[in-house]
Amino acid sequence: MMKSLIKTSAMMLAAVLVMSCASDGTDLFNGKDLSGWTVYGTEKWYVEDGILVSESGPDGEYGYLGTEKNYKNFELTAKFKQDEDGNSGIFFRSTFEGTKVSGWQVEVAPPGNDTGGVYESYGRGWLIKPDPEKDKNLKFGEWNDIKIRVVDDHVTTWLNGVEMIDYTDEKIGEGEGQLALQIHSGGGLKISWKDIKVKEL
Repeated sequence: MMKSLIKTSAMMLAAVLVMSCASDGTDLFNGKDLSGWTVYGTEKWYVEDGILVSESGPDGEYGYLGTEKNYKNFELTAKFKQDEDGNSGIFFRSTFEGTKVSGWQVEVAPPGNDTGGVYESYGRGWLIKPDPEKDKNLKFGEWNDIKIRVVDDHVTTWLNGVEMIDYTDEKIGEGEGQLALQIHSGGGLKISWKDIKVKEL
């Protein structure tokens, strides 16, 4: 009887651990190299001490690091640190022609520039910006936690545990495509990333 209880308990514990790991999502960045990603443009993307670094290149143009896989409904979590001017973003349901990207961006920007808002690239522009008061949740020069949840036509973003926007849009609901990290044009930018995970919904 005791052996049976121990065996059952062990099986239940294993199942809970498997479910827990699954709920955390899949690592998009392995901490070693750019496996699973595609570089668009001439800007710098490299791994240093287990951190994914995006940095302006000699051209100072837009650059992107896109997933090889498309994601429709998902929850993405990541940590970012703006080492220098931190104008960046996380694109979703996006497609590329060279460095021209069509889709939607969750803004990652220096203080006062609407981190957590949603911008439509080569389309309608800004769709929604967070309440300016929420910008105080951004820790410039430190690690920040960002979460993006996209389900059909509904987008929600969080910065350091605070909900930034909650938005519904028919056109977003029709979108298909990749996830991607951006480095903005202009030069002099450096943004670090780690713990990038996605859970398909």
